[in-house]
Amino acid sequence: MNAVFLGGSRSISQLNSLVVTQLDEYILNDFWIFVGDASGADRAFQQFFARRNCKKVVVYCIAGNLRNNVGNWDVRKVDAPKGVRGFDLYSLKDIRMANDATTGLMLWDGKSRGTFENVRNLLAHGKSVMVYVNPLQRIVNLSSATDIALLSADRTTKSKSQFDLPFMNYS
Repeated sequence: MNAVFLGGSRSISQLNSLVVTQLDEYILNDFWIFVGDASGADRAFQQFFARRNCKKVVVYCIAGNLRNNVGNWDVRKVDAPKGVRGFDLYSLKDIRMANDATTGLMLWDGKSRGTFENVRNLLAHGKSVMVYVNPLQRIVNLSSATDIALLSADRTTKSKSQFDLPFMNYS
């Protein structure tokens, strides 16, 4: 079963033509769609697949906290230990999605720690990931952890304050 983990920055709420073309490819190739329940990119993905009347969508959420399910699709609830909050709480859902999917597509604003961690998690599981880098308006294909440096390949065309990789020191 082919399944794509879709995710992205909450600051990105629109899908451009490059991303839409790739999403249509997933539908054409009969992929399962795994998407989170956050606002921003997750909700934009959900709206896209609802408009396409796509049935092979699963929404992941933290148990007891479903925020968005535009198409009323099946929900995979991820349990969290008591007391876990914030970034660590929602990371549990994302780690599960990276584990369950065969590939990924992330929409990254160049800043979001969560989206960057999703890229790292997919690569750590030996899965390829396409990253739409919003500041560069392009898709970068990654297949190994060493490929993360490709996310900054064009940064000379942007000022450091516009596009920085604050998590590059992770290994």
